[in-house]
Amino acid sequence: MAEPKGAVTRVEVGGRTMRLSSLDKVMYPATETTKGEILSYYARAGETVLAHLAGRPVTRVRFPHGVEDMSFFEKNLPSGAPSWLPRVQVSDVTYPLVEDLAQLTYLVNLNSIELHVPQWRVDEDGERLNPDRLVIDLDPGKPAGLHECARVALLLRERLGGLGLDLYPVTSGSKGMQLYARLGGDLTSDQVRDLAQQLAQEMTHKHPDLVLWKMTKTLRPGKVFLDWSQNVAAKTTVCPYSMRGREDPWVAAPRSWDEVEAGAQDADELRQLDFETVLERLDEHGDLLAPLLEG
Repeated sequence: MAEPKGAVTRVEVGGRTMRLSSLDKVMYPATETTKGEILSYYARAGETVLAHLAGRPVTRVRFPHGVEDMSFFEKNLPSGAPSWLPRVQVSDVTYPLVEDLAQLTYLVNLNSIELHVPQWRVDEDGERLNPDRLVIDLDPGKPAGLHECARVALLLRERLGGLGLDLYPVTSGSKGMQLYARLGGDLTSDQVRDLAQQLAQEMTHKHPDLVLWKMTKTLRPGKVFLDWSQNVAAKTTVCPYSMRGREDPWVAAPRSWDEVEAGAQDADELRQLDFETVLERLDEHGDLLAPLLEG
């Protein structure tokens, strides 16, 4: 049972007493979504979120005064972090690891709305492993949107399916979409990056009016940029089921291929999903990305 005390609320999370602050603070003015609702989302989706964070150093995007104000990326462990928050040293950065709901709650209470992770995990000794997944980030240039991303996703599903890779689509909660494939861990990040770049170049050659592999912004309008660079070891991608710091409380939400196919047919069929809808989908369907975590 929560015990309010001024602007601070004491709660029990995973056997730990935590002090949560400013739960009534509006973080998304357009929808009047509060910090308390953000914390509630992460608590209700916690088991699923934790599965996708497991073993991965977590970079956070913090919004101290809500999504319409300034934000900043934070890689290092937060100042004053409790001793029970796990950590790992990667190069010159000490990242937090998130293993349970109390640790997740601690970070979200710092207004860490977005959670970003690399495509690799660390082992029990904190050593970086080879990536266990490939990600292709589909970034549409206006006026292109999710409709064009869906069309590209279907082309990539056919191409990679021919190589024995199953793809799992996620609408990003921002503009576009990510496609994930499970890897066996036998390739380095550089090798996966090179494969993704070659794939992006091939798709650009085959579909020059729709696909782009170069990052040049002047070439982007009306096309979908296949961001192969998300597989670089030093880069991170928004974690599936993370909320996003956009005008609306959207979430990086796993989607079915039926939805993607409908979105490729009709520009009005595929939309970004908010946190309430994602919770309903989790209750109804479970985690559509569960196969990505196997092995």
